[in-house]
Amino acid sequence: MSKPKVLISDALSPAAVQIFKDRGVEVDFQPNLGKDKEKLAEIIGDYDGLAIRSATKATAKILEKAKKLKVIGRAGIGVDNVEIPAATAKGIIVMNTPFGNSITTAEHAITLMLALAREIPQADASTQAGKWEKNRFMGVEITAKTLGVIGCGNIGSIVADRALGLRMKVIAFDPFLSPERAKDIGVEKVELDDLLKRADFITLHTPLTDKTRNVIDAAAIAKMKKGVRIINCARGGLVDEQALVDALNSKHVAGAAFDVFIEEPATTNVLFGHPNVICTPHLGASTTEAQENVALQVAEQMSDYLLSGAISNAVNFPSITAEEAPKLKPFIELAEKLGSFAGQLTESGILKTQITYEGHVGEMKIKAITSAVLSGLLRPMLGEVNVVSAPVVAKERGMVVDEVVRAAQSDYESLITVTVTTERQERSVSGTVYADGKPRLVDIKGIRVDAEFGKTMVYVTNEDKPGFIGSFASLLGDARINIATFHLGRVKQGGDAIALVEVDGAVPAEVLAKVQALPQVKQAKVLTF
Repeated sequence: MSKPKVLISDALSPAAVQIFKDRGVEVDFQPNLGKDKEKLAEIIGDYDGLAIRSATKATAKILEKAKKLKVIGRAGIGVDNVEIPAATAKGIIVMNTPFGNSITTAEHAITLMLALAREIPQADASTQAGKWEKNRFMGVEITAKTLGVIGCGNIGSIVADRALGLRMKVIAFDPFLSPERAKDIGVEKVELDDLLKRADFITLHTPLTDKTRNVIDAAAIAKMKKGVRIINCARGGLVDEQALVDALNSKHVAGAAFDVFIEEPATTNVLFGHPNVICTPHLGASTTEAQENVALQVAEQMSDYLLSGAISNAVNFPSITAEEAPKLKPFIELAEKLGSFAGQLTESGILKTQITYEGHVGEMKIKAITSAVLSGLLRPMLGEVNVVSAPVVAKERGMVVDEVVRAAQSDYESLITVTVTTERQERSVSGTVYADGKPRLVDIKGIRVDAEFGKTMVYVTNEDKPGFIGSFASLLGDARINIATFHLGRVKQGGDAIALVEVDGAVPAEVLAKVQALPQVKQAKVLTF
């Protein structure tokens, strides 16, 4: 049997190259090849694995030439340079190394905070220019100041720990941070508005999702105390850059330090040149130790997969064997959609998630199914969560995850029920897989339904009163939104009811607001799957 062959097309540590060799994997180390798309496309068909950093772009066009490729390993967390759907369609596992550069990124945030507090870059430039402007650079102490951490996951919790060591008070906003976890790491969990009002320094450590885009905008800045300082080492787009410049000019914000920008590479930006702004070129993960760690990790993961089939930190596939895959696949799809359904309706911190398996599904490899539930549940808020990283992310946030297996107690051969307990409420949703292999919703909050998951669905909870269905359908019709399917359920006549409507195309916010304004409606939300 021939050795598997891996192409390394970006600069990777020699130690990583040696790991491949020691494990019995043939290596072709071409660290500058990633910049040459045509050459990469020409030779990629000869390799079983591709190890990359950020320079190589694994596009659909290149992947089409990769006839033998089984795995792509990204030394780092971001996989924006890999077309995941194209890789998945070809059966290529895409792995990343999500935790190899956490300390480095956290340290960079702390470094920028200190530099911002004492105006270090500006003072350095002035002094080296031959000036002695001692009175110009009047900084502030960080001791006893309040640091607001937006996103208290792996990196955010390290930042909090370092800040506590600097004798700062740390408050954190993170819907997935449990009170117990907050207590363990020594931070005060608060709502976002409270953080904005109280913090002297604000640092962001959250992925960029629809919910977090422009989480710091003009309205958020207006709630902040005068003289606040803002640090972003997470993702460009979390902060409205123009709104920040306006606040800097009005002196409402005293300073900002950014390592990430909406457009990168950032050769121009509205923040550049402002006297109270410090900028670095996305250096969060750029230390010798971090680059070494992620390189060694990706070499180990790729070797494990190519030699034994073991899958670690895959962003597009759960850890299951080839024999288990056909049986598990429809239930994994069901689980992820059930989790996504619950996650999109969850607005407050999750304390506990219970997944109940009834009937035949309880005899399967439920860990993979549970991972799919958590992935769907967490992704609406955290973006980059996948079936492999979801259990780790849930644990970091102190979320209790219970799996309950029992014999069939319903009308279905297999039933999965996801129950989410938050700080404010408990919500359950159940589903099954019919003989056609398609996942179905069969119960929402104790109300029986029978609905397939559509790409876009409007979910409404309402009072069961005459006139609602007609008014609801008319609003959608007036907006020229076509209804594909319409599912109804109720507890009892005149009691609580739900409507789950699959529609063709997007639902504008103003249309949803009109639905919400109907007198019978308690909640209305657009869900996407």
